[in-house]
Amino acid sequence: MMMGEVIQIRLGGYGPPSTTFSRALKIIGDKLKVQFGPRVDIQYVWNVMDLGYNAEDVLSLVERGALSIGYQSTSGLMPDVGFADLPFLFQNEAAARTAIDGTFGALLASAIETKTNSRVLGFFENGFRHISNSIRPVRSPADFQGMSIRTLNSPIQARTFELLGAKPVHVGLAKLIAALKNGEIDGQENPLANTVTYGAHKLHKFHTLTNHFYVSRVVAAHRQSFDSWPKDLQDAVRAAVKAAIPLQRDYAEQEEIDARKAIEAAGCDVVDLTQAERGAFRNAVKPIYAEARRQFGDALIDSLGVK
Repeated sequence: MMMGEVIQIRLGGYGPPSTTFSRALKIIGDKLKVQFGPRVDIQYVWNVMDLGYNAEDVLSLVERGALSIGYQSTSGLMPDVGFADLPFLFQNEAAARTAIDGTFGALLASAIETKTNSRVLGFFENGFRHISNSIRPVRSPADFQGMSIRTLNSPIQARTFELLGAKPVHVGLAKLIAALKNGEIDGQENPLANTVTYGAHKLHKFHTLTNHFYVSRVVAAHRQSFDSWPKDLQDAVRAAVKAAIPLQRDYAEQEEIDARKAIEAAGCDVVDLTQAERGAFRNAVKPIYAEARRQFGDALIDSLGVK
């Protein structure tokens, strides 16, 4: 890179500017502007779906250099990180965050960097996922019988819902609401904030706080671009992402609180599972842990604390 050349940094994702992820990207961009001024040209592509792409295309856009930095869900990202999709890995947000900031996150980052043309900068929090549907309250696996549930494009997520007795169906985010409206799919699973953002709470009366998956969104940079930047910029980008992550988590916490209020205000029923009820869900999916050991090996699964 030539001395004095303005460095263009294009940050992107798949949501409007109001989402916690977009707000976190803005924090990153603002920090770089303050520190580097005219040395950098910060641009944003808030929602690649507005340009005809799918949400799942963000990392490929980063790999091609169309985006300098972007975020994408780790769920269904690639087989090597499928272990992150295992159900009921974490008891609560504190345990999940400790894991993603430690060995668990390091394993994810290593696998992603090995298989993609990217540099992993960190992980945003998508959070725990819950169930909504238009048919009945869900308090036990038996309540899933005959119910189709939209899942992310993840074999492990699909297998989880098979074990719970549901019929997993994957459709892209852009087509989800139409599929729910026309009755093609009975239910969906998402953090409450996503459920409200996508308008699913206007279609689904029944919501259950299952906390069945904890999902992160990897923040990655185009490898060649990042490696060509001066070291002070590389360090600043990493520092900006590190500073944005706890703020994004704070935003997400408040967003979940606000989303539950919106769901209840819409006249929906929200089920908080008891410990015994949650235990029944955990027991129903136990076979997937043995399957994961065969797929990923005992050492990796043991490192996740899975019994």
